[in-house]
Amino acid sequence: MAIEPIRWGVIYNPKAGSRNAQKRWKDIRGYMEHCDIQFDYVQSEGFGSVERLARTMANNGYRTIVVVGGDGAINDAVNGIMNSDVRNKCEIALGIIPNGIGNDFAKYWGFDSSDFKRAVDVLKNRRLRKVDVGTFCYYNGETHLTRYFMNAVYVGLGARIVRITNETKRFWGIPLMSYLSSLFLVAFERKLYRMHLKVNDEHVRGRLMAVAIGSAKGYGLTPSAVPYNGWLDVSLVYRPELKQLISGLWMLQQGRLLNHKIVKPYRTKIVKILRAQNAEISLDGRIWFDRHFPIEIGILPEAMTLIIPN
Repeated sequence: MAIEPIRWGVIYNPKAGSRNAQKRWKDIRGYMEHCDIQFDYVQSEGFGSVERLARTMANNGYRTIVVVGGDGAINDAVNGIMNSDVRNKCEIALGIIPNGIGNDFAKYWGFDSSDFKRAVDVLKNRRLRKVDVGTFCYYNGETHLTRYFMNAVYVGLGARIVRITNETKRFWGIPLMSYLSSLFLVAFERKLYRMHLKVNDEHVRGRLMAVAIGSAKGYGLTPSAVPYNGWLDVSLVYRPELKQLISGLWMLQQGRLLNHKIVKPYRTKIVKILRAQNAEISLDGRIWFDRHFPIEIGILPEAMTLIIPN
């Protein structure tokens, strides 16, 4: 049966650790029905299901796919769409209703996780914008593979914060408390990693605390990145002294991190990670466990269509 062009395919990804997951969805669903929106919905079940559901929806003819979730769920949906059989991926409009531990990409566009009604109104208004999609290319020992991202790749400190936040969110139950506790636990550790990167034909070798490669703001480490200019922003973070660390955390919150003396920024189209000894890696809040190097990170200009606010 053909899917009507106006019908949405909605994927609901419950917020991890939330005790009111079903009430939240009931409220969102009720408001969409109140707005006379035609939609079909499914609820994700476990890691990887959002990617599978988004790919299935794209292959079955849905041309508006809405993700109710955080950065990780958006990442999975983008990978599902990009790996679908649809020839022109830009035919599919991706919509976001933020509902996760991390909603950094949604915040970039002005979405508020506490105001789902405004998010639904934005989707109904259907203002479209083509945006860039980052590529994360690697060899798993048998074949060459590509993973896609919308926000940022973290190596080192940022990825550790992601992992610890995921582990502590069940304890705290409050996303902000989980993030802040993780930030202070890891940042004051000031751990360094031996890395070798190639950026703009320049080889960077040495001990780094963190590397952020962003198509968007990347949780503040790539504050000047724009997800529709065809470029990647790169921030290399070297080891700070204690006073520099405190000032760096303050500048991070103010969006002025690139002015700090321990940060070296770049703008490029390709980054090669040739070595990152013992450093964790994350893509849009998803920890990456495959540790084969080299990794090549690039950008596909205007490869995805996003529904954005006016």
